[in-house]
Amino acid sequence: MTSDSEQVRSWFERFLADSGRTLLDFFRNIGAVSVLTSKAFRSLFTTRFDFRAFLYQVESLGVKSLGIGAATSIFVGIVMAIQFAFSLEKFGARDSVGRIVGLSEARELAPALTALVVGSRIAAGITAEIGSMAVTEQLDAIRALGADPVRKLVVPRMLAGIVVIPLITCFALVLGVSSAMIVSSISFGIPMPFFITTAIDSVGMQDFASGMGKTPFFGFIIAILGCYFGLNTSGGTEGVGKATTSSVVVVSITLLVADAILTQLFLSL
Repeated sequence: MTSDSEQVRSWFERFLADSGRTLLDFFRNIGAVSVLTSKAFRSLFTTRFDFRAFLYQVESLGVKSLGIGAATSIFVGIVMAIQFAFSLEKFGARDSVGRIVGLSEARELAPALTALVVGSRIAAGITAEIGSMAVTEQLDAIRALGADPVRKLVVPRMLAGIVVIPLITCFALVLGVSSAMIVSSISFGIPMPFFITTAIDSVGMQDFASGMGKTPFFGFIIAILGCYFGLNTSGGTEGVGKATTSSVVVVSITLLVADAILTQLFLSL
């Protein structure tokens, strides 16, 4: 009996110790990301802005992500149209498919799915690129030359993320509604002009703003977390792989949490 109680106590002590370390690491990472954010914004307003590096990152993060963003939005729009048409047909409300798809895409699907899918690709790329520089001592070389890695590496990627995610979201919104409209017309006989008219009429300015207003925050989260994990990479090529995996997981979870908070905030305004 004593042995069992000691085992239970030992397990409970290990559990508390592991939980404490996890919680401590969580707050430590939040603090480190906050410090990096502060340095990035201070560098943005106190040093010369590298417009060429910014344009390069817009192309690297945005233009090269259009394909995956387009594929995601098209197939999500197709699935949405099929699911809602089948469900609403039971209640004789199939004509409302355009309204529901329009509202769903504008408020949530286009911004959230674009951020999750495209953001995972962007965060992984940023982490792998900066992480490779960290493990090959290129960051130390930048510091040795008197340059600031935050100004040179973080600021262009942060601004590019803030810019490209809203643009890709607009692109995804148009493609998602268009694909739903085409499928609804072909499969369920809903006229395209009627579909697009009801979709546009149902989306008010508040609906559009509540969806698009979240995207700059999503872009910032993706870029700053990708840079943070990249800058703190160690352990050679294996460390780069671990950092990239951690970056994608943390970015995805953070985006979902931010989406819930921002959705409540924007819809309550």
